[in-house]
Amino acid sequence: MRRLSSAMIFNSRAFRDEREADWLRLEQLVSRAEGGSVRSLSDDELLALPVLYRAALSSLSVARETSLDAELIGYLEQLCTRAYFFVYGVHTTFGARMSSFFRRDWPAAVQGLWRETLISLALMLAGALAAFMLVSSDPGWYSAIIPEGLAAGRDPSATTEFLREGLYESQGTDALSVFAASLFTHNAQVSIFAFALGFAFGVPSSLLIAYNGTMIGAFFALYADHGLTYELGGWLMIHGSTELFAIVLAGAAGLHIGTRVAFPGAQGRLMWAVAAARCTR
Repeated sequence: MRRLSSAMIFNSRAFRDEREADWLRLEQLVSRAEGGSVRSLSDDELLALPVLYRAALSSLSVARETSLDAELIGYLEQLCTRAYFFVYGVHTTFGARMSSFFRRDWPAAVQGLWRETLISLALMLAGALAAFMLVSSDPGWYSAIIPEGLAAGRDPSATTEFLREGLYESQGTDALSVFAASLFTHNAQVSIFAFALGFAFGVPSSLLIAYNGTMIGAFFALYADHGLTYELGGWLMIHGSTELFAIVLAGAAGLHIGTRVAFPGAQGRLMWAVAAARCTR
């Protein structure tokens, strides 16, 4: 046992002596990068970083395989973990990444979906126009389009004063807040489902976008009947423009995925769907 223990100690020491210089150099480079940035390293040091990282991984593998002392294995695991983020990680700050997203990534994704965006917008406008004409000709259609919980008393039986108070008067603030929160929740759900269900050949996405348009058209028909078209339009410009735009974009992304699933080409539906989803991010 003493002979075996002495041999293991000797092997561990020999293993450490042979490779420790590379570990220390890697640790030094990583510490400098952590203290400032990767840009503080010279070109030669940047080229040496992945080489030293792979050498440390090899040492860790050997140390685990030969059951060397736990302290050495723990040191190498920690060193390799720290080095990994500088070799393969994202070398930008959160603020820079967000700035890049809003300045380049997001506009490029929207630009790439311009056809689907126009189709999505056309579906919403068509639904709004159809519902407006239906409710204007027969108010009974209103309850068939607008859920009772979302209407919150805003139906054909409501008075003009009640509808106007919901848009302007201070005593209607609480009710207006509840209505705005309910509308926001509804629009968020429509956006999520319009995108997530796009894989079903885009059919659910198209129906959701069109249905959301019918709700807008039904509301406009109700308020127009009471002479409040201008007031409702102003309220929606403030409270609903971003949400409606989000629905249009989410629907466009769902249609984009659905198109790729319906017409996969040589790569297959799954590969096309994954590629299409990445292009919409």
